[in-house]
Amino acid sequence: MLAHRDRRHTAPTTILFSPLRSWKCSLAGALVSGNLFSTGVALHALLLLSALAPASPPAQPNVIIVLADDLGWGDLSCYRQPEAQGAQTPQLDAMAAEGVRFGQCYSAAPICSPSRCGIITGQFPARSKITSFLQTKAGNAACEMVDFLNPAAPSLPRQLRAAGYATAHVGKWHLGGGRDVDNAPNFAAYGYDMGVGTWESPAPHPSLTAENWVWSAGDPVKRWDRTGWMVDQTLQFLADHADRPCFVNLWLDDPHTPWVPSEPDQQTGPDGRARGAGDSPEKLAGVLAEMDRQIGRLLAHLRKQPPRLPTLVIFLSDNGPLPTFAGKRTAGLRGSKLSLYEGGIRVPGIVWGPGIVQPGIMNTQTVLATVDLLPSLCTLCGAHLPPGSLPDGEDLSQAMIGAAQPMRSTPLCWEYGRNETSFHYPQAAADRSPPLAVRVGAFKLLVGPDGTTPELYDISADATESTNLAATQPDRVVQLRTQILAWRNSVP
Repeated sequence: MLAHRDRRHTAPTTILFSPLRSWKCSLAGALVSGNLFSTGVALHALLLLSALAPASPPAQPNVIIVLADDLGWGDLSCYRQPEAQGAQTPQLDAMAAEGVRFGQCYSAAPICSPSRCGIITGQFPARSKITSFLQTKAGNAACEMVDFLNPAAPSLPRQLRAAGYATAHVGKWHLGGGRDVDNAPNFAAYGYDMGVGTWESPAPHPSLTAENWVWSAGDPVKRWDRTGWMVDQTLQFLADHADRPCFVNLWLDDPHTPWVPSEPDQQTGPDGRARGAGDSPEKLAGVLAEMDRQIGRLLAHLRKQPPRLPTLVIFLSDNGPLPTFAGKRTAGLRGSKLSLYEGGIRVPGIVWGPGIVQPGIMNTQTVLATVDLLPSLCTLCGAHLPPGSLPDGEDLSQAMIGAAQPMRSTPLCWEYGRNETSFHYPQAAADRSPPLAVRVGAFKLLVGPDGTTPELYDISADATESTNLAATQPDRVVQLRTQILAWRNSVP
């Protein structure tokens, strides 16, 4: 196993741009330029390539999705204003400088389980009846939710596995398992060759789960070493499957509370379970520094000992932060985790890949969502879309590799909670949003489940959502409200 104790910073390197071009893009260019001598021949070629491409595409990169837990928009120094105070994240800053950084990247939900569902399925998580965090069977039923993600739902790892990928999940799952949910499907049911989970999963790894709880002082891998251990598992999987392309979910616990950057910060609560010594900005800074070091170590390994295939690394957060420390962790965006305001669903989004991704791109135009990963990665990896159901996301693969900055053509819809039992509100009243939201173009509407209390914001001009335009733009409110309520009524 690769040691993860080396916590030295790694210096960024210069890379060359050689964008990955899929067979679809190549054919589209031929059609537009008239290189194919007739429409009939062009269509015949399209059908032929559609059948053959996933089996032998010209290039299939390794793909690693690094998902931080409750990481705020303002937790990374590359997303804050230069004068803003906060922890420094030099390795993730270097990753952004060497790749594409998105200014409008959205999670599928403001809380863990549905946000992860959106990544896996490419669909808005309400379609899977997951609108809040998965918990006990009684709690899930009270929230009108299922106990686990249906393995028959569309699955990104399943599609990539069918295209020849070795697939692995490493880290937090929270899509079924834990508490009294003992019948959750195993990782293989979703298309994973290997599953290394934490407590809330069908296969909790013994090194991380000495007790039936999120973390324990008795865990062989301590709380402050978890990110490094998960990076080790990822690198080992790449080494063990060097003969084929690999897809890995590297889904971290950090920086979810409790913040335990070192052994002296670990305490035991009245119930005997290990807890942090207090969630302070200083302890958060320690946790962020270690997470940043370990992501830097992952990238340094890929630079110095590159696998046979190029590697695409996508860094995201599952949702916004909590606590926000008076908005510092959201860089001034309104809201937090548990809120559909920007601070709860707008997340850092960085795509890195020497030889694949154009470096030094700050994309402020494209509205990228985590539900876009499935169709985009299917294009980049030469895989088919899941049969029988189209994703809610769209193919933004060219934006992800820095080749273009397209405008979004499909709406984004959110539902947080299905009833009062499933709502968990931020402590700050101003951060408590209505439970439904839709974004179309520059405008975002938030409403109650009955369409009341509309809040309309021009996100392009008012990212902090300080000016409600509902009273001055009633026609737009009617249009967007009709759209979001029709969508809500269409889901289970």
